[in-house]
Amino acid sequence: MNSGCFRLIRIDDASPHVDTLAGWAHGEWGHLHPGRGLEAAVESFRADCGPAGVPSVFAVMHEARPVGMASLVADDMSDRQDLTPWLASVYVRPEWRGRGIASRLVRRVEEEAQAHGHRRFYLYTPDQQALYRRLGWKDLEDRRYRGEAVTIMHRDLASTP
Repeated sequence: MNSGCFRLIRIDDASPHVDTLAGWAHGEWGHLHPGRGLEAAVESFRADCGPAGVPSVFAVMHEARPVGMASLVADDMSDRQDLTPWLASVYVRPEWRGRGIASRLVRRVEEEAQAHGHRRFYLYTPDQQALYRRLGWKDLEDRRYRGEAVTIMHRDLASTP
């Protein structure tokens, strides 16, 4: 990713970008939270915009506009409370895909997790297993979650340089 064109920033709860990013998350994954409207999704997303560690939200900016995001959260799968923390909400606007933005966001969340003492963390995905495997993630289990076939994956950060 050319750092002259893109900036990766932490999103705090007062950021003017919270509504946009929460809207993306609601549009992509809102079906996993039946009965939760956009306003509640925005408030939930805002609560994930912590100052460091878990929770944290990051965005890649092009000029003054976000083009991608990713989060580090305590709980991303309600029936797997035994697994924490989670890489969540990895999303890049379609017109910006294929430029390494998602990979950079994933690496930034990994750095955040490791800096705050986490040696293993998790994600689930219905369709991006190949991307995460290229980034060093390992399959943990295939299952159905809220009607969707997903793979839970884990990343061991202890060996990360």
